[in-house]
Parts: sequence; C-alpha cells; structure tokens
Amino acid sequence: MNNKTSKYFKYAIGEIILVMIGILLALQVNNWNEERKHHKSEKEFYKGIAYDLNQDLEFIRYVRSYTEPKLNVFKRLNTQFPNDYGKNKTKIDSLLGIYLFSGQRTFYPVSGSFKSALAGNEINTYSQKNLIQDIIKLYGSFYDRLIDNGKIIDERWGKLSETYIHNRRVNSFEDINNSNYISLLDDFHFHYIQLNWYYNLLNETETEIMKLLKKLK
Repeated sequence: MNNKTSKYFKYAIGEIILVMIGILLALQVNNWNEERKHHKSEKEFYKGIAYDLNQDLEFIRYVRSYTEPKLNVFKRLNTQFPNDYGKNKTKIDSLLGIYLFSGQRTFYPVSGSFKSALAGNEINTYSQKNLIQDIIKLYGSFYDRLIDNGKIIDERWGKLSETYIHNRRVNSFEDINNSNYISLLDDFHFHYIQLNWYYNLLNETETEIMKLLKKLK
C-alpha cells in the first residue's frame, strides 16, 4: 500500500512539474511574441516618423519659397527706396506688388505617427530613449514655436491685407503717394519683423529635421 501511495505521489508531482513547465514555456513564448510585436511596432513608428518628416521638409521649403521674396523686397524698399515714391513709382510699385499680391503660407506639420504613439502612450515604451527624446523635442518645441509664430504672422498678414484690400482687389497702387507711402512701409515693417523671425525658425527647424532623419536611417 505504501509503495502504491509513493508511486502515486511521484506520478502526481511529475504531472504538476510537467504542467508548470508547460505554463512557463507558454509564458515565455507569449513574451517572445509580445517582444517581437513591440519591436515591429517601434520600427513602424520610426518609419512613419521618417515619412512624415520628409513631407514636413517639402512643406517648409514651400513656405520658405513664399517667404524669401517678401523679405528681400522689403529690404530693398527700406534701403533703396525709403522715400521719394513719385520719382521711383514704377520700381516701387513692382516691389510692392511682390510683397502684397503674392499671398502668404504658414507651416503645419504632418503629425499622425507622432500623435498616434503619444495617445496610446506607446512612445514611452520604445527602447531608443535618446532618439525618442529628439523626436519629442522636435514636435514639442520646434514645431510648437513654428505654429505659434505662424498664427502671429497670419494675424498680421490678415490686417495688412485688410488695410490694403483695395490695392489687392484692383492689383494697383494708383492711390499711393509720397505721404502715404511712408505709412505703407511702416505697416509692411510691422509684418516684416515677425516674418523674418518666422523665416529663421523655418531654417532652424529644417536643420533639426535633417539631423533627425539621419538618426532614423
């Protein structure tokens, strides 16, 4: 009887050990699968960020193509033609038209990949911590500054466009004379100051994007 009981306990213990080993193996396999999925998710995140950043680069350069002519025009107006509108009407009108009739563009980033990872808090679980910090810095600092300053120049551009809506509508400066030309330059200068600051931010942000894209390769 004791021999049978001993065999039974040995058998039961063996069964328990086998079950425990099976559970541990299953847990290990599940962990491997989860790690593999997480690694794949992290790689897809970096791929998505790189794609978004390349689109942002194109948009920054597009915005800059609208910004540079205005900056150059105002510098010329302010240095070469600060007064004497009547003597230089043709040249000045041509420059004023470039500034006032060309419209304005401001930058907004493509942030789908970043917002998705941020909303699910997945971004805090990714392994490349330094790279993640650089990504967060770009979106949370550089992009936020660009958006905020973009809103300011949009507001100033709106006021400028409203003030000179007649000139924009008729595509002419026939109502401009020596006295109100100085006032016009003052109005342009108020917009130019912010636009120049915004242009510098575009350049700084482009540099940061290029650095980040190199790290993402």
